[in-house]
Amino acid sequence: MENENIVAVGGTVRIANGCKVNQGYVEDVGLSKSWLARFQVVEYLRAFLFGRNGFDFFNGILIISGAFSCFRRDALVSVGGYLTGSIGEDMEIVVRLHKELRKINKKTKVTFIPDPVCWTEAPETFKTLASQRKRWQKGTIESIRLHKSLFFNLRYKWLGVLVFPYYVFFEVLGPFVEISGYIVFLISLFLGIVPLNFAIVFFTAAFLYGTVLSTLAVCLEELSFKKYVRPKELILLILSALLENFGYRQLTAWWRFRGLLEYIIGKRSWGKMEKKGFENNGEKSYSPAMR
Repeated sequence: MENENIVAVGGTVRIANGCKVNQGYVEDVGLSKSWLARFQVVEYLRAFLFGRNGFDFFNGILIISGAFSCFRRDALVSVGGYLTGSIGEDMEIVVRLHKELRKINKKTKVTFIPDPVCWTEAPETFKTLASQRKRWQKGTIESIRLHKSLFFNLRYKWLGVLVFPYYVFFEVLGPFVEISGYIVFLISLFLGIVPLNFAIVFFTAAFLYGTVLSTLAVCLEELSFKKYVRPKELILLILSALLENFGYRQLTAWWRFRGLLEYIIGKRSWGKMEKKGFENNGEKSYSPAMR
């Protein structure tokens, strides 16, 4: 409303697992007893407070969560609306808005506002989480493939030169590189190609890099929004930022890798999303569609 060049905007999505929800309203913010859900809380904080804000600086936001997004209706209609049968419609429509509308108006912008918060239910089982992450990966690949003309396209400035290539190399190909790297590194270590002291330093550096980013995200949350006010919750979040490096990140890389393989062989279905729902005065209710 304040800027006629903005055609779409997204807000922050938070994990509602562990919160007290009554008639669709979050009455008390809390953490789930499930470590799988806690890891996702840290992951979401990192993605929204760092990732979205960072890409927004370059006018390079390629996805705003389907669970919480707002579009200018005329802009949405002008590009044909959502793509029927799309795996990742929330990303594809945003990339298409950039691609088509910036041809007409170079100042066209898709932005992100961190203040508004939407709460959604996160998977608490490995099976459901795996299905979700594979679907996200397939949706990313589909959006990149359909709009590959943006790749290193100088006409779109930072979006074409920096952001779109980032998604190609780190989001699409990243899981393949990461999983291959684990395998090659372990084989090299076993065969003595890589010295043990180098391996220790390498893994320590990788661990510290991931931990610092996650811990800073938790600190930024506490300084800015202060949703988790209990000391116990902050300690658990920081502990989650440390522990997610030992198994959780490797699992998400594996699921994304499987999503890449399934997309290549033509297995591109959405997958089943199971939700537990929340207890509201003895009655069961459900969060917005799990993304």
